[in-house]
Amino acid sequence: MKLVKNLTFQVVAAIILGIIVGAIWPEFGASMKILADLFIKLIKMLIAPIIFLTVAIGIGAMGDMKKVGKIGGKALLYFEIVSTIALAIGIAVALVINAGDGFDTSAAENADVSKYTSAAAEEDFSIGGFIADIIPTNFVGALANGELLPTLFAAVLFGLAAAAIGDRAKPVISFFETVSEIFFKIVGMVMRFSPIGAFGAMAYTIGNFGLGSLKSLGLLMAAVYITMFLFVVFILGLIAKYYGINIFKFIAYIKQEIFLVVGTSSSESALPSLMKKLERMGCSKSTVGLVVPTGYSFNLDGTAIYLSMAALFIAQAYGVDLSWIQILTLLGILMITSKGAAGVTGSGFIVLAATLAAFPMIPVEGIFLLIGVDRFMSEARAVTNLIGNGLAAVVISKSEKEFDEAKFEHLKEEGSHSHA
Repeated sequence: MKLVKNLTFQVVAAIILGIIVGAIWPEFGASMKILADLFIKLIKMLIAPIIFLTVAIGIGAMGDMKKVGKIGGKALLYFEIVSTIALAIGIAVALVINAGDGFDTSAAENADVSKYTSAAAEEDFSIGGFIADIIPTNFVGALANGELLPTLFAAVLFGLAAAAIGDRAKPVISFFETVSEIFFKIVGMVMRFSPIGAFGAMAYTIGNFGLGSLKSLGLLMAAVYITMFLFVVFILGLIAKYYGINIFKFIAYIKQEIFLVVGTSSSESALPSLMKKLERMGCSKSTVGLVVPTGYSFNLDGTAIYLSMAALFIAQAYGVDLSWIQILTLLGILMITSKGAAGVTGSGFIVLAATLAAFPMIPVEGIFLLIGVDRFMSEARAVTNLIGNGLAAVVISKSEKEFDEAKFEHLKEEGSHSHA
């Protein structure tokens, strides 16, 4: 009975049920998308205020401007290094596996990809455009529109100003802490509905694209999944080991968030509860508040792997032979475009369209080849992003001596008792 009440078990059961419903009653399954949409909307409604409050409290309570700059700078450097490694691994595996070779591209010839290319054109993926988008039109507008980067920018400014004022700002910070607790309580309420959201998302995917949609692009999917698995186990695993963390135990600790992400295909859905768990593990509130939300825009390891592999898959499918110079140019373009992926819905596709538009050697209509299975790969993307961001908060906390080892040891003891 205890198992049935477990949220992780409910989400997994809902995913399996969704696959069955989608396979047996495709039309009914496809109509279940509304459940997933409603759940994701509930979560998204909470993300901007939670990020604003967490970051403002974290920086405001820190009181040390140098420390804020140091943590932020260190986090951005870490993100850049790790996501570049992810891009390079994606390109290397795509070149070895050569999954697109001999693919039938006729279905894409007359496909209408205008909605993705026009969305990509509207998004300004240049460095200047990216920086301009970070600054909100007005302070409250960023929160009202639920935009991640402008909210983060406004929160950092607010936190820095509160830290500069010092003791007189304390009542505001403690008021924010109470408001933050209320929002996390709402998150707890919303999470009870996560199995319904996961069921809807899975039933829609299978109902709409069918189980057969998995066949033709199976090799690319397998390659993407294997690459992300190897990246998490070896690259993130080695980073974790260096900081005294076992990557498998860390994954087990955030398993509830991972299953939620698998069900909804959105790493944002687990953002609030991931931040709470990292604090419980021993990371300082201020570091989590700065690193995790920033990571959602700058540290998208899974998205980086997917984008590099998808771009090369399309090139291979169309028989486009790229020179090493062109591959390195592609890597450079992806380093910029992948950073804009977080704030865009259906981001993987739109960013891919933007990348190919900036890289005319690969036909942009090739993204149509991936529409059927993009949904199945988005789970792997989102899970890899989630694990990468969680680990980044631990790494930065530990390197800044902002990690409470006593909390961590207590948590380990709790874990061993529960397994005993």
